[in-house]
Amino acid sequence: MLPAAKVTQEIAEARDIEPGKDCISPAAHSTFSTPIGLLEWIAELRELSGGKPAGFKLCVGQPHEIMALVKAILETGITPDFIVVDGAEGGTGAAPQELTDNVGMPLREGLICIRNAVIGADLKHRIRIGAAGKIHSAAGMANAFALGADWCNAARAFMFSLGCIQSMNCHTGNCPTGVATQSTWRQSGLVVDDKAKRVAHFHKETLDSLREIIVAMGFEHPWDISFRDMIRRIDSVKAGPMSEVYQFLEPGQLIADPGSTPFARVWQEARADSFRKS
Repeated sequence: MLPAAKVTQEIAEARDIEPGKDCISPAAHSTFSTPIGLLEWIAELRELSGGKPAGFKLCVGQPHEIMALVKAILETGITPDFIVVDGAEGGTGAAPQELTDNVGMPLREGLICIRNAVIGADLKHRIRIGAAGKIHSAAGMANAFALGADWCNAARAFMFSLGCIQSMNCHTGNCPTGVATQSTWRQSGLVVDDKAKRVAHFHKETLDSLREIIVAMGFEHPWDISFRDMIRRIDSVKAGPMSEVYQFLEPGQLIADPGSTPFARVWQEARADSFRKS
């Protein structure tokens, strides 16, 4: 919900809503209700924009829903240009507390699920994958690339570099640092010339740190990292390759032999015409 106090004339015009009234986002999208419907809408958006990349962002909930999207892509031939995976760690001070704390897959599991669905259906050459969800460091980026991401999005870390102190007042308009408010008086606390330098410095230093990690690993590019290069603690006394903790599918494996994968059941349950199980 965007509270009425934050719906200024400028925001109302941008979102085509009435100023000074609560703007409540629906639980479901009004344009589509099925995987095929989502893809058809993406195709329409791409056409209306003159061919600009079109895709979607989601926090993974149920794996069969992801498999349903993959089946819809295979059935219709319509491919999103990108999928952005947002972890359950994400959110804002305006998000309902129960949803923030308990709903959705963490980024690692969600990213692996999307990666396996896209690669397992041999679609990776057509779909780029973005990752978001408390990514705030070069190490976090390197981990995301190893799990299949093509790029990373960051919001929280840049908010901190801008001056956010997590007062959890984003939705009230009373942000004490002027970051998330429509109050002119409170906005004056955010000195753009000063904060801009801090944001730029944070961005540069993070990328420099990523470069150090890549060079130390002996690679030329971040996208050279794979899950085979990552070690995870398995229990209190043992660490091992990431592949001992998670299963990573080979290209086309879902199509050629879904029964050999841990997704056999959800692949069978998935339907291109519905987000519900068959």
